[in-house]
Amino acid sequence: MANDINCEEFNEEEEYIPPEAEYFTLKNFEFNNGEVLEEAVVQYMTLGTPKYDENGIITNALVYFHGSGSDYSSIDRKDETVGSGLIFDTDKFFIIAPTALGYPGSASPSNTGLKADFPDYDIYDIVNFQYRFIQEKFGLTKIKGVFGTSMGGFEVLAWASKYPDSIDFAIPLVSSHKVGGHNFALSYVTNTILESDPDYKDGFYETPLSESLLRSMRLASHAMYTYGFSREYYRHTVTNDELAEGMEEFACENMEGDVNDLIYSNNCFINYDLTEDVKDITAKVLIIAINQDQYFPPNLDAIPLSKLIKNNKLIIYDSDLGHLGTCELEKVEDEVRDFLKEFED
Repeated sequence: MANDINCEEFNEEEEYIPPEAEYFTLKNFEFNNGEVLEEAVVQYMTLGTPKYDENGIITNALVYFHGSGSDYSSIDRKDETVGSGLIFDTDKFFIIAPTALGYPGSASPSNTGLKADFPDYDIYDIVNFQYRFIQEKFGLTKIKGVFGTSMGGFEVLAWASKYPDSIDFAIPLVSSHKVGGHNFALSYVTNTILESDPDYKDGFYETPLSESLLRSMRLASHAMYTYGFSREYYRHTVTNDELAEGMEEFACENMEGDVNDLIYSNNCFINYDLTEDVKDITAKVLIIAINQDQYFPPNLDAIPLSKLIKNNKLIIYDSDLGHLGTCELEKVEDEVRDFLKEFED
């Protein structure tokens, strides 16, 4: 296997062009640690058509939270899940998809220019950021529901815990109420690789990234890639050469990102634990898990979570795509549609 990476060969493939984003600015956003950003930008997009009551208030809003390493546009990639007549039906729901706090596009270490002076944040900072955005931009204190994948599921559970009266339902997909074990170790190892690089300079590194930091980003990406699909997929669906190629392609995508943004996000994961908080959830919850998920195996995450929440339904299905198997949500389409039917106007 080659030690050098040539991203140009991957960039020659047809690139995904995301839909145009919209932007909104929150004034004086305060973090839980007391630090304040005078201007905190929110990147977002919407899908569907809002419906209004007699007071001009939107009645059919959902908020979608993306997974780690993504942004607002991930909602646009859910071809068989979100859209007209699909499971999350944009003929019935108005879907708002913001980019999370700490991620490029929204207020983050990279796009504020603060680098390692950006405030440390936790999952509730992310949710407070989204909640204020929904309030100030759309004038909403009550929405139909929230749904999200992986890290987005963390936000779903945190929102439902912190703002129980603001939603009717919550849907965390391939997610959990805490990070521990191998997930903790993966974030820890990734940060160690990046922070130990001599060019990291305590977070005040130069851009564009040096060859050394690019190499560190590549190694961190390799570690993360090995958990995305199921063990069965890696063993039986692809050859070793195809696996190596997939790792390099994934590394090329991540090497376009920012080191601090990744480290801050990992620190948020490392400290994530809502074990006690989710007991306060009053909304109806649909927990969706995948048996072959290496990040959040149902026996360690979804099943224990279902025992903590009062009013929930648990769906578990099989997908060799593992953690990425939410693109096969049609396998449980009937169950999800039945759950959502109660909340349609």
